[in-house]
This record gives sequence, C-alpha cells and structure tokens, in this order.
Amino acid sequence: MSIADLRKDYTRHGLSESDVDTDPLAQFQRWFDQAVGAGLIEPNAMTLATATPDGKPSARMVLLKGVDAGGFVFFTNYESRKGMELAANPWAALVFYWPELERQVRIEGRVERLSPAESDAYFASRPNGSRIGAWASRQSSVIGSRMELEQRVAELEQFYANREVPRPPFWGGFRVLPDTIEFWQGRPNRLHDRLRYRRDAGRWIIERLSP
Repeated sequence: MSIADLRKDYTRHGLSESDVDTDPLAQFQRWFDQAVGAGLIEPNAMTLATATPDGKPSARMVLLKGVDAGGFVFFTNYESRKGMELAANPWAALVFYWPELERQVRIEGRVERLSPAESDAYFASRPNGSRIGAWASRQSSVIGSRMELEQRVAELEQFYANREVPRPPFWGGFRVLPDTIEFWQGRPNRLHDRLRYRRDAGRWIIERLSP
C-alpha cells in the first residue's frame, strides 16, 4: 500500500457555531474531557512549535499539565532547545490531535514563565524518579552514552537518599497565552469544520474558516 492509499473519510461529528462555548478555554475543556472520557492514550499530548528569533522553527511532543484562565501550561528544562528558543522568542504554537474523535485543536500565542512557586508546586507532585531525572538530564545537549546518563542518575539517587529532591533552578513551567484557538472537526470529502476564536480588543471573535 502506498502513502497515497492511506485515505480516511471523517464522519463522526460536525461542528457548528451554535454548538460551541463563547469562551474557547471552556470549549477546549469540553473537548478535552470528551477525549479523556473516550479512553484515548495520553490525550494531553501536544505538539509544541517554537522558533529562533530569525524564524527557524522546531517542533516536538510535550504533555499539557494544566489549563487555566490564562492559558495552557507545560514544564521543561529552561536550558533545552525549546526553553532557549522561548527565552529568545516568546511565541509558540500548540496542536492537539485526537484521531479517534477526528479532531484537532490549534493554539497560537505569547509564552510566559510560571512563577517559581507554581513550578515548585508542580515539581513536588512528581514521582521521585522524575525529580531525579530532571537533575540528571541536561536536555538537548550532546551526551557521550546512555551509561553516562545512568551513572549520573545513580550518583543523584545516592546524594538525595532520604532527602527531599528540590526543583532544579534550570527547570520549570511555561504558560501559552492564546490569542487564537482553532477547533477542527473532520468531515466527509475533506470539507472539514474549522471554527477559529480570535482575540480582539479583549474579547473573543468566532470565525468559520474554509477547509
């Protein structure tokens, strides 16, 4: 079978302006709850796209760890590639894709760091092994071997034996503050429903986009 033969028609749902909440964050929560209720594997997995100041993009999968009135929260090493790019160019795009529901959500906006207290609170909720891992990994940097990483983990486990593992100063959270959020629902014959929320003078405008 060729790639061109991998064709699927989308028939599960439609999406109309009368169906959606006037607040895109409330609408996202509604769709997210449905994805969780459908038993999808890691429904909080999302593509995070960042870019350098001169516009060179990069993208990777990360996990959403919170949604609040401000936006979408995730955590990472501030010295990783994404962390460095966000420090230099604080704008990002997110994409959620739930194929079982034939849905996507696309988010674009400015990015800010969480407060140290917010990052501390989340770090304290992580399993001990994940806390050790945050210290052990100099994320995105070149490493000589897997053994080198495992040796670093063993050293840290010994160092923090019977002690609380604190949050590394180079690790913490970001919040994407959306100015556009698009809800995409697959439809037959590639005539998909696309509703975009666009922030305008402090309020949300809902627009239908051509598929």
